[in-house]
Amino acid sequence: MTQGTAQEMAQGTAPGTAPGTAQELAGTVGAGAAGEAPGVVVSILPLHALVAAVMAGVGTPRLLVRGGASPHNATLRPSDARALSAAKLVVWAGPGLEAFLVKPLGALAARARVLTLAEAPGMVLLERRDGGTFEAGAEPERDGHGLSGPVNPHLWLDPRNAMEISRQTAAALAELDPGHAPRYAANAARLIARLEVLDRELTARLDPVAEIPFAVFHDAYPYLEARYALRALGALTADPAVPPGARRLAELRALLTEQGAACVFAEPQFNPALVAAMTEGSGARVATLDPLGAALTPGPEAYFVLMRDLAEGLVHCLKGGE
Repeated sequence: MTQGTAQEMAQGTAPGTAPGTAQELAGTVGAGAAGEAPGVVVSILPLHALVAAVMAGVGTPRLLVRGGASPHNATLRPSDARALSAAKLVVWAGPGLEAFLVKPLGALAARARVLTLAEAPGMVLLERRDGGTFEAGAEPERDGHGLSGPVNPHLWLDPRNAMEISRQTAAALAELDPGHAPRYAANAARLIARLEVLDRELTARLDPVAEIPFAVFHDAYPYLEARYALRALGALTADPAVPPGARRLAELRALLTEQGAACVFAEPQFNPALVAAMTEGSGARVATLDPLGAALTPGPEAYFVLMRDLAEGLVHCLKGGE
């Protein structure tokens, strides 16, 4: 996919198109007039891509976290606050990821329907791992049953969850906008069919590197690991807003050396010097993965580009640049 300019990415428009008005960027407000779509606001790009695909031909959702910003410490702009106030539907992962939205949702979007994906039925959910090193053999729990700790919120990195997000978004939109319900259902069905193909593609692409050990900057990839049997050893930090202590850094560096980790993956939103410190003396290569797709142009195709980029980044580093 061709990346847009910084202005286009910040405004959520496709490359080569003129920026829309404030109302267009926020999504059509309300559903009072014939043909209008309900105003929809989505927190992060991967979720926005799925919602945009379900709304294709009807309306365009508003994206809150743009470019290189992190949902862990994002702030709302005045135009975002206005969009939330007018929204009929808000889609987010949950407070474990977009903590900056907790108060605004109560204050600005009190009348909107809020789809909190980490609490939604039908999702494959994994517990948050607080330790620097990961124990092998953890299995995902469906619908949250059996989870004793907080949910890891990076749930979009399992295409099965993307399918469920598509279904739930279509159902929510159909209730808010019954006139367009057939279109939402048809869009969701096409999207799910494409996601099934993507899932098979990723399985084939990642299978050759499934046994090669690696580590990550923070624990953003357990859903990808669980779905495709990847061998992650640990994470430098459980919370990217909190720098790791010296003990955690030393433990993980020792593990990398002991297990012969091939790669350590940084993220573009956070300080790469921490990853450099972790890999010192380990022999591991350093590469970058982005679970949010910061450099991608927002739109219905962004989820597919994101997932393929992650697979290619993993394969390229784990196989030594092959």
